[in-house]
Amino acid sequence: MMRLFGNILWIIFGGAEMALCWAVAALIFALSIVGLPWARSAATIAWFTIWPFGRYAVERETVTGEEDLGTGTLGFVGNVIWFLLAGIWLAIGHVFTAALLALTIIGIPFAIQHLKIAKLALAPIGKTILDDDSQFSIQ
Repeated sequence: MMRLFGNILWIIFGGAEMALCWAVAALIFALSIVGLPWARSAATIAWFTIWPFGRYAVERETVTGEEDLGTGTLGFVGNVIWFLLAGIWLAIGHVFTAALLALTIIGIPFAIQHLKIAKLALAPIGKTILDDDSQFSIQ
C-alpha cells in the first residue's frame, strides 16, 4: 500500500514530467532508426520513471550471468554516445527536480529517487528493471 501511495505522490512531484522527458528521448532516437537501441533503453526507463517505488535498476549481466551486446564493449560505446546526446540533459533534469524537492522534508524521499534515476540516466544501456518482489536477489 505504501508503494502505491509513494508512486502516486511521485507522479505529482516530478515523476510524470521526467517520464515524459524520457519518452520524448525514446521517440527522437526511434525516429532516427539508427537510435533504436537507445530508444529501447529510454522507453524502458520512461516506464520505470513513471512508477519507480518497488522497482530498481540493475546490470543485465548481473541478472543473466553472461555478457551480451548491451553489457560489453558495444554497450560502453552506446552509453558514451547516449551520455553526450541525451543522458547529461536527463540527469540534469532529475538533479534539478531533486534539488527542488529536497527543500521540503516531505520531498526528500522523492529527491533521493530522482538522484538514483539521474545516475541511471548517465549510462542506461545494459540495465534492466526488476521488481522488489522478483525472484532475483543481488548477493
